[in-house]
Amino acid sequence: MAKKVKSSYFCQSCGHQSPKWLGKCPACEQWNTFVEEILQHDTSPAQGGWRSSSSSSQKIATKPQVLKEVQFEEESRLQTPDQELNRVLGGGIVPGSMVLIGGEPGIGKSTLMLQIALQLQGTRVLYISGEESAKQIKMRADRIAHSNEDCYILTETATQNIFKQIEQVEPQLVIIDSIQTLQSAYVESAAGSISQIRECTAELLRFAKESGTPVFLIGHITKDGAIAGPKVLEHMVDTVLTFEGDRHLVYRILRANKNRFGSTSELGIYEMLGDGLREVSNPSEVLITQREEDLSGISIGTTLEGNRPLLIEVQSLVSVSNYGHPQRSSTGFDPRRLNMLLAVLEKRGGFRLGAQDVFLNITGGIKVEDPAIDLAVCVSVVSSYEDISLPNTACFAGEVGLGGEVRAVQRIENRIAEAEKLGFKEIYVSKYSLKSIPTEQFQIQIHPVSKLDEIFERLFIR
Repeated sequence: MAKKVKSSYFCQSCGHQSPKWLGKCPACEQWNTFVEEILQHDTSPAQGGWRSSSSSSQKIATKPQVLKEVQFEEESRLQTPDQELNRVLGGGIVPGSMVLIGGEPGIGKSTLMLQIALQLQGTRVLYISGEESAKQIKMRADRIAHSNEDCYILTETATQNIFKQIEQVEPQLVIIDSIQTLQSAYVESAAGSISQIRECTAELLRFAKESGTPVFLIGHITKDGAIAGPKVLEHMVDTVLTFEGDRHLVYRILRANKNRFGSTSELGIYEMLGDGLREVSNPSEVLITQREEDLSGISIGTTLEGNRPLLIEVQSLVSVSNYGHPQRSSTGFDPRRLNMLLAVLEKRGGFRLGAQDVFLNITGGIKVEDPAIDLAVCVSVVSSYEDISLPNTACFAGEVGLGGEVRAVQRIENRIAEAEKLGFKEIYVSKYSLKSIPTEQFQIQIHPVSKLDEIFERLFIR
């Protein structure tokens, strides 16, 4: 008896499924994104899959348990030689976890994963590539200058063949490059389609949970910066990492957007070199520009990324607008918050910035969301407006309110200690942050302020 062909329509932008074609997606409101895909869910063993011989009829139904009777044992994480990756993952690779890494083309995702595979001495790693040949991977491995005798390379896209090789090799870590190139026999559609990505991820997830083997997936991103494929893909995996940076710059940032086993506030910083990616153990020294002359509009602010305090450089340029509408541009900082701070400076500080072009840049290519950087932004803008340079040995940490007050920020001790470690002589903070902190333990000079007027009088009135 011939099988009935079942098809469905999927949005190529967000993965929304519809039984019929729609001109406009009701989920993401994009036009002409629905594509018909043939669905065929055949669970016969001949089609492959992870241990596909165990059909649904052979599975033992689970029974509910009382929560206090559930046995739990702390599993040791796999520690990699890459301390930046360990920090972002929350302390290492969790057995049986699935990690998705996304980023722009050419940013270094494959280089990072191959470097990790070669650095894990004594760990059997299976690197599966559907985009490059074995010779191309060998060329990159020779350039990275790391070697691992237990690193296996497989160039395959069919999941049934991949699982056959996995059963033979029995790896302790599996890397897929990339998930968009895999194709499962369970679904009759082209590789990279919504249904194929969902099905291949489900098979790999089943393998990871049943065998306890961690799996890393490399994923492409769309032009909007989102990971290509259905949004459910990010819900299926345990950890979602993004590899950010400008291809024209040497620094890369690894950030966790989702992590079931750790914090999502951690980030790792790398430097792209000819022989691979180098860990940046002290990012504050990298994010601060070394300059020989004093320039106006440059200040140093403190921020926190997870448990790591960072000192970053804030650059501002304020000039008279020659056009009808003054320009407001910011890189690495929320433009709406910049407009708010400019309004505070004009209303509470008396600075006429309404007819000025204001450009703001956070150096190093990172994006800052910590409100503690507000004080450094305000000081930098006023420094450029007055054309008065700031002391090279001073840094700032404080949130600015709508009334021009400098508000307290969290974990000020870590910020002060980081500034002292990097050789700064003075730091301006909110006086409300120092209520329960013994300031005598620091060698750096601490200036407590409550309003913007106080700090402006100390820095710009000469």
